[in-house]
Amino acid sequence: MSELIDAVRGGRTAEVLGLLDGMTDAERRAAFPELKELRKELRADRWGTAARRAHPALHVAGAACQTGAAAVASWLGASDMSWWQAQPAVLLDVLGDRDPAWLADVAHRLAQRPAGADVAYELVSGLVRLSGCPVPTTDAYVRGWLLHVGTTWPREGTVQDRLRREPHLAQLVAAVFETDDMGSLLGWLSGDGPNSWTGALAGLTAEGTLDRRTMVDACVARLLRGGRPADHRVFLRLLTTLDLTRDEERERTADWLALAADGTSTVASHAQSVLGSLALDGALPVRRLAEMSAAVLFRTEKKLVRAQLALLGKVLARNAGTVDELLPTAAHAFGHEDSDVQERALKLVERYAGKAGAGVRDELIVSADQLIPALRIRAVGVLGAAPAASQTVVHEEVLPPAPEPVRLAPAPGSAAELAEEVGALLASGGDVATFERTLDGLVRRAHQDRDSLIEALGPVVARLWWVVGDPEHERQYAFGGRLSSLEVVLATLLGKVRTDTLHSAVQHGTSARACVHSPLAQAFNARVAEVAYRIATDPLPFLLSTPGWTTGLLEPDELVARLDEYRCLGARVSAADFDQALLRVRRTDKAASAAAAEKAAALGTPEGKRLARWLASGPPALPTYRRRTAGARLVVELGELPELQEDFGREFRHLGRPVNVYGDHWHCHHWDDTARQHWLALLPERRELVAARVLRDVSTVAVDDARGAAAVLPLLAESGGEAGDAVHLCLAYGLGARHEEDRLAAVDALLVLAARAQLDGALLGADLGQLVRRGAVKPLRLAESVRAAAATGANATIWGLLRHTLPVLLADLATGGPDGQAAKVRGLGELLAVAAECAERSGARGELPHLARVADRRGSSRLVTQARRLHGALALAAAA
Repeated sequence: MSELIDAVRGGRTAEVLGLLDGMTDAERRAAFPELKELRKELRADRWGTAARRAHPALHVAGAACQTGAAAVASWLGASDMSWWQAQPAVLLDVLGDRDPAWLADVAHRLAQRPAGADVAYELVSGLVRLSGCPVPTTDAYVRGWLLHVGTTWPREGTVQDRLRREPHLAQLVAAVFETDDMGSLLGWLSGDGPNSWTGALAGLTAEGTLDRRTMVDACVARLLRGGRPADHRVFLRLLTTLDLTRDEERERTADWLALAADGTSTVASHAQSVLGSLALDGALPVRRLAEMSAAVLFRTEKKLVRAQLALLGKVLARNAGTVDELLPTAAHAFGHEDSDVQERALKLVERYAGKAGAGVRDELIVSADQLIPALRIRAVGVLGAAPAASQTVVHEEVLPPAPEPVRLAPAPGSAAELAEEVGALLASGGDVATFERTLDGLVRRAHQDRDSLIEALGPVVARLWWVVGDPEHERQYAFGGRLSSLEVVLATLLGKVRTDTLHSAVQHGTSARACVHSPLAQAFNARVAEVAYRIATDPLPFLLSTPGWTTGLLEPDELVARLDEYRCLGARVSAADFDQALLRVRRTDKAASAAAAEKAAALGTPEGKRLARWLASGPPALPTYRRRTAGARLVVELGELPELQEDFGREFRHLGRPVNVYGDHWHCHHWDDTARQHWLALLPERRELVAARVLRDVSTVAVDDARGAAAVLPLLAESGGEAGDAVHLCLAYGLGARHEEDRLAAVDALLVLAARAQLDGALLGADLGQLVRRGAVKPLRLAESVRAAAATGANATIWGLLRHTLPVLLADLATGGPDGQAAKVRGLGELLAVAAECAERSGARGELPHLARVADRRGSSRLVTQARRLHGALALAAAA
């Protein structure tokens, strides 16, 4: 037995096989416990040399020394064995003399394991061959079979040749159609060349090896199941390669109807072409064509809708007797979001309305009420009567309710509750409110009963890396970015950070690297560092700077009451905590500020007098600013803010220093987006200061196609203070973002600003025009954003900004513009379409500069037709 273990340790697989051959079943079972112990030993260092050497031999020995099928299957498919498995041929040699029923059991158990378990297909297929059992058709087995056939060395013949030799071909091919995501794998394996899977399966079907009807039905059924477009493309390619006859197409009419209605765009287009061909040949009943048209005209894909209207036109031209049945169906397109589609449908109705019966005309009159105003007037002239519901409707702007600030909940009352809050915050990152109340709770509890707090926190932080880390390395992580701000405080409580490290952070700051974000990050870190230092040396009774509202604002009378309590307790104020409290205190309410200033001065403490002066200085001031250009970008630079230079600590004085957009950006290490919400709570009445410092980051979502930086926009919109150039430029970049989630964040911010009456439509519109003109924002992306905002009911709001965007872009088109300017406004037609819809819905009036000249152009391009639509809508409104 010891010889077997030594041979396994040495990785001598051939020797292991020889020893196993000479052992009885009882001896093998007796050796297995030692093999289990060896496995446990190797698992502790699974990437080491000893494990890599021994595992293949251990894989074989463990399988041979067990008798239960379940146990052997578990051993063979174990995750710790997957990296260094034995060769399938070796395993089959060891197991091959077992009972066929036992081999079949092992094979099917292995086949049931997930594909990620990496059980070798050659092993399972070999067990199936030896046992003579039915082939398994599990996900893992079918994937393994596809990879085995598709990646076999080319000298073994084509894919079709390899498939022809498969004894279980029919069952496995059937399983391919029934297993998810097989199409993507097939496409990756062989593409669509001459040696492709689709070509091979079609060839085997043509020669009779595979049943044709079964293959056609399987393809159609797979397309009907739905799934990812990449998956469908392969099965659709196979279906077209099979080249269905007219009879085969006709007998599956119901399937084509279902695919045209609900299939992915590519699949629906194929079904539409099949049904269209049947309809033009007279092989599709008119009732079925009407059913198909109603479904397709409801789809959003304009290409499919246009093709369906063209098909209806051809059928109507061939058979005028179908007018009463098909014309109302064509009118379904009157409600399409695209005015070009509406016009195509109206032209079809105009052509055949004279042949329709009275009842059909009445039905068309009702449907015409869905048309845009200009087309509705045309419909009235054709149909002879105005729809009852087409009278002028006064527009009512719909905006979301302005978000109301929420009072911050008090800190958790007990150590156990506080520990639960800490655990949730560590797991999720939390928000400003959760962080602030938790931080205040830690400070309070550390002052009242530090021991019970540490005991309650023990299970929460036990698995954090720095709890068991080497204390010699604590200087490297305390304020170097590897610990979150909350973790710095927790590490201090648990004695994982030395006092001199905290003192150094208080005295010299937390970061020497400078970038445009550094003043915000350093001010935030300065308070955390000082709070941690005070916990270690002179615990604070509570924090002065804990906000009263979730936005970060602190009411002046609350701060006065806290200072009074500090005075009564004889507590020493933390300078950074008080600086933060001053930045958070509300100063926009002059009456409340004056009353609080009087009370603060009466305290007689230095902090009380400083608070009184701060409140008496009036509402927060903003620095001077100027706009600059940086490549395709528009950016904002801020001047110095003197009121933040006096009395404040060094780390906070940086907040009032000038913002230079050409500063050191490349050495920025503020990649964590979650920190930005705290920056806004740092200056809750000065969001312009924050917006100017994050403007470059937000611009990347449009200019550089980055992802995620626009997530700060809703927070900017909900924050306080003036929404000036920096905020509106951030919003403009967000509306032109590459990724949908960033655009939606910008739309949310736009609607919040509009609901709070803080949106400057003229400023934002002009900025968007310039950014599109410079190539920083793409019109198609902008169109998607403003369309989404308008869909909420904010039509007047969107028109209010687009009426300032469009003249900038139309001017170059109308006057010939600089070279290459037309290319920069590609997609302008979509933007005009949104503007036209908003103008129609809101009853906009007046002239739009340069619009008439573009509308007078020849042709029927998207740009020209939508310019005409907008021009007509403004003219209609003016006439009304």
